[in-house]
Amino acid sequence: MQIVLILSLVAAAIGSGLVAGIFFAFSTFIMTAFARIPAEQGIAAMNAINVTIVRSPFMALFVPTAILCIVISVLALIDWRGGASTLMLAGAALYLLASFLSTIIFNVPMNDALGKVSGSGAEAVELWMAYVRDWTWWNHVRTVASLLASVAFVRALMMV
Repeated sequence: MQIVLILSLVAAAIGSGLVAGIFFAFSTFIMTAFARIPAEQGIAAMNAINVTIVRSPFMALFVPTAILCIVISVLALIDWRGGASTLMLAGAALYLLASFLSTIIFNVPMNDALGKVSGSGAEAVELWMAYVRDWTWWNHVRTVASLLASVAFVRALMMV
């Protein structure tokens, strides 16, 4: 069971760290750049990303990392290791709740709403401005949570 735990923690640390990096890119320059171009172009670019990402290697990273978090949580609970288990549960909770579930609850519905919009009318501009603000805020949450999850998994690895 020790090797399963170590491999799960390594994979989850790498997975959540990579996810944090992708989210970081969106938070720090992609959405900022999209906000600077005309709404019609920003909407088209983001809609293209939203269609592409669900068929990209990102999903082979994002979803399996969530599954690893469940595995790590179970391992932490069935073989309690004090501080290491606490860090394992904290990392798993951060990733599952603030990264994975917040994506499903907040970002995906915003993406779906944006997918129904095209054009450059006042309604599209208004939706785009709200989208950039709200989507980016939730993306900041996902970025920080994924990064903290990675740190927690690395720290737990140092203790097991």
